[in-house]
Amino acid sequence: MRGIFRNLLLMGAATFTTTLLHGQQPVAGASHVETDLALTYSAQRSNQTNGASFWQQGGALDLSAQFYRGWGIAMNVAGERASNINNSNVNLTLVTATFGPRYTWSRSSRKLAVFGHGLIGEAFGSDSIFPTPRGAQTDTNAFALQIGGGVDLRLSKHLAVRLLQADWLRTQFPNADTNVQNNLRLGAGLVIRFPR
Repeated sequence: MRGIFRNLLLMGAATFTTTLLHGQQPVAGASHVETDLALTYSAQRSNQTNGASFWQQGGALDLSAQFYRGWGIAMNVAGERASNINNSNVNLTLVTATFGPRYTWSRSSRKLAVFGHGLIGEAFGSDSIFPTPRGAQTDTNAFALQIGGGVDLRLSKHLAVRLLQADWLRTQFPNADTNVQNNLRLGAGLVIRFPR
């Protein structure tokens, strides 16, 4: 419960900051000011301590604002689930909330936009088994680091398609070994744009 509260605070802070930045007047020399809301399908390849891997399916909401020459901020909230992981009768529901800087590059035509980001936040794992020195837990919170980027194809002033988003997601859930998970998250979806 404490982790959910922290995630809500993180999302609130990110939303407030994005709104604040979007409300500012364009900075002299800025290419444009834009806020984007992306709704994407996501698939995540995760690893187990025994070397096996598995896929999780879900979705993500990505809110970003550019405010100076392609530089801006982004907030990403994603949730994925896997059932009966590798026939082990163990499930996993994973929710992450991350926030941080993003750089977006686009040509003068602005049809194609390529972005990269480094986001930090928190991950919440539930409906699974997390071994700790005090015994196994069914849900827990962990640090999350998300590094990656993607490509958007702009269809109109207010609509784009996220062709691909690829991120390395590092989480630190207890696993009776290294307590580190390296995940590959792939996504694609729809982007609603609010240019100024």
